[in-house]
Amino acid sequence: MNEQPGIADPQRREFVRFAAAAAAATLVAGRAYAQTPSPHPAPSHLGGGLGPIKQVDAGVLSIGYVEVGPASGAPILLFHGWPYDIHAFTEVAPRLAAKGYRVIIPHLRGYGSTVFRSASTPRNAQQAALAADGIELMDALGIRKAVVAGFDWGARTADIMAVQWPERCKALVSVSGYLIGSQAGNVKPLPPEAELQWWYQFYFATERGKAGYAANTDAFNRLIWQLASPQWKFDGATFERTAASFVNPDHVAIVIHNYRWRLGLAEGERKYDELEAKLAAAPPVTIPSITMEGDANGAPHPDPAAYRAKFTGPYEHRLITGGIGHNLPQEAPAAFAQAILDVDKLAG
Repeated sequence: MNEQPGIADPQRREFVRFAAAAAAATLVAGRAYAQTPSPHPAPSHLGGGLGPIKQVDAGVLSIGYVEVGPASGAPILLFHGWPYDIHAFTEVAPRLAAKGYRVIIPHLRGYGSTVFRSASTPRNAQQAALAADGIELMDALGIRKAVVAGFDWGARTADIMAVQWPERCKALVSVSGYLIGSQAGNVKPLPPEAELQWWYQFYFATERGKAGYAANTDAFNRLIWQLASPQWKFDGATFERTAASFVNPDHVAIVIHNYRWRLGLAEGERKYDELEAKLAAAPPVTIPSITMEGDANGAPHPDPAAYRAKFTGPYEHRLITGGIGHNLPQEAPAAFAQAILDVDKLAG
C-alpha cells in the first residue's frame, strides 16, 4: 500500500519509512525464522501503553509484537481483528501479567510493524495463513504451548490454531465463538437483512471498493468501529493510536484479499489447500474453551446456540452486558482477562 495522501502525522510517516526498510532488510534472510528478536526495532510509539514493539522473523513475516509480564510465565497469545490492532488489549495485558503470565500480542500480517520478508511472497490473508502465522510466531519465540485468545479475525485465528494444532494450544477464549468458515460454505446466500450487515465485504469485492478503502482508510475504519460497537464512546486519541497500525505497506492488500477470498473471488496459496479442506469440514474444538459475546455487538456474528455443538471439551459461554460491542477486549477488558484466567484453570 502506498502512503495515504494528506497524512501529516510525523509518527505515521516514520512508520512507513521503517516498514519499507524492514521489508528490504529481510529480503536477504535465509532461515525460515530467527530465534531472537530482529535487530531492527519498530518505532516505540506503535506499542502505545503496552511497551516497545519487538520484531522477530517468523516464517514469511517479520512480526511486530509486544510482550508483557515475566519471561518465565505461562504464555498467552492475544490476537486482534480488523480494523483494530494490539491496543485492543492495552488494559487486558497488565491484568494477566500481574498474575504472572507472559502475554504476547502480535500485529497480524498487514498491521503495525509486521511486514513480509520478501517482496515476492503473496499478500495472502486467507484464514489458514493467519493461523499458520500464529504457530510460526510460537516457534520463533520458543513457545511450545500457550493459551490462545482473540476477537474478530483474531478469534478465527485462535479457533483454527485450536482445531489444527491442539497440542500447541492449552485453552481458548473466542469472542463470537466458532468462526471457522470456508469458501464453499460462503456460497450460500443469506437472508437480506444478514447480507446488509456484510455491505463492506461486497464493497471490497470491487476495484472501486479497493480504491475507496486505500483513499479513506481511517474514515472507513472509524465508521466500522461505530457500527460494530454502537454504544462504545471511544475518543479520537483512542482511534488514532490504533489507526497508526493501518499505515502498513500491505494493509490494504491484506484486508481486500481476506474478504475476496471468503467469497471465492481471490485464490489462496496451494500450500494451505489441505488445511482448508479440513477446516471446511468444520472440525470441533476439543480443548477447554470459553466463548464470549457482547450484548451490543453491531457486527455480523452467529447466535451462540448455533455453535455450541462445535465445542466438545470443557466449555462455557459468557454474555457480557452493559452495552458491550464487537471490540470486547477493549470495551470490557476485565471480563476478557477474567475469561482467560478462568479457562486456564479449566485446562488444569
